[in-house]
Amino acid sequence: MDISAHDREILRGLAGRWMELAAMPVMETRKRQWTALKDLQPERPMVLFETWTVENFVAPEELQCSTVRLRELEQSMRAVIRQAEDLGDDYVVDPLMRIEWQIEASDYGVPIIAEHAKDGMGGDTAYHYNHPIQRPEDVSKLQPRTWRVERYATQQRVEELNDLFGDLLPVVLHGTGMQIAALTSDLFRLIGNNNLLMWPYDAPKELHAVMAYLRDDRLAYYRWLESENLLGLNNNSYIVGSGSPGFTTALPTAGFGGKTGLNDLWIWMESQETTMISPRMFGKFFLPYMAEVAALFGLVYYGCCEPVHDRWDLILKAIPQVRAVSISPWCDMKIMGEKLGKSCVFSRKPKPWLISGDAPNWEELEKDVDETVAAAKDGCLEIIFRDVYRINGDRSRLRRWVDLVRSRVGN
Repeated sequence: MDISAHDREILRGLAGRWMELAAMPVMETRKRQWTALKDLQPERPMVLFETWTVENFVAPEELQCSTVRLRELEQSMRAVIRQAEDLGDDYVVDPLMRIEWQIEASDYGVPIIAEHAKDGMGGDTAYHYNHPIQRPEDVSKLQPRTWRVERYATQQRVEELNDLFGDLLPVVLHGTGMQIAALTSDLFRLIGNNNLLMWPYDAPKELHAVMAYLRDDRLAYYRWLESENLLGLNNNSYIVGSGSPGFTTALPTAGFGGKTGLNDLWIWMESQETTMISPRMFGKFFLPYMAEVAALFGLVYYGCCEPVHDRWDLILKAIPQVRAVSISPWCDMKIMGEKLGKSCVFSRKPKPWLISGDAPNWEELEKDVDETVAAAKDGCLEIIFRDVYRINGDRSRLRRWVDLVRSRVGN
């Protein structure tokens, strides 16, 4: 890696600070507490604020490196350090940097094109897709995907970073990170929302065909990862679903010999796109295909922004290894609190609009926390604030929210 003395000094300084934070005793305490939670024996509620979506959490003008590639690295390192230094949540800084395999995939036989639109402040969060499968007869256009791993480029990246600062912050090659099945997410991208809602009536055979295609695609992909020895354990600080880290002693499975298999991993299953589908139709057209993919894995984190209270019993019957479930702002918390008890992690997502924009609504944020605690009762509770985008440069509100939660649930 061709890097100037100035850039080297900047990045090595960040690597040193990263390791100082990772060595703090609180990091081991947090690992133990996260593990207890995901083992369904919680010591206390856990709290996280997901910052990667927050606009200018690390602003471009803060970056000091001279090239685009190094500035991207610098930004990611500064984000880790800033969260650990400023927020006071249960974020864990590991004493290493993980690098994942670079994998390229073909398309589905049809291109899925996302068109972004910039808003008045230059953001491009809004986008839409071309939805290439417009008519039932277009389903025949779908072709099996293929995948290729860039072994040399990935390993070279690890070596370059270790040469740069590996004596301060070890850099390790670690599998493929988070596994998210996203069947109905790609269904939506392929056929669009109108068809997703109408095909259960107008083209049920074709809808089943697309879901079977996506199921087979995921099964083939995950088995390819396993056969190519590209998997790495995610029972650690890796996010395994909707902002939630994967710490647990339940994985890897008994008899683990060092080579990671699919049954040694978490997978994230969700179906936000079928919110408007009835539980009965969800159970007929979508859930069976999701369950077949989930069956490959040891544990499942279920859900994202969709409400699950009206279909939880169906989900649990089909996917019995669910260990954590997302309780979104649209979910009936009381119902889910009664259903879960301590059998599953109550992974609460507060209402992001209450803290976004010009002025946070602290009264409603406090109410949201109190209602969450009341619903979860003495269950396995984590509160993860995510999907926050614009805070008008006021990062202090993130720490204030963490302190608010701590004041209501204890330390």
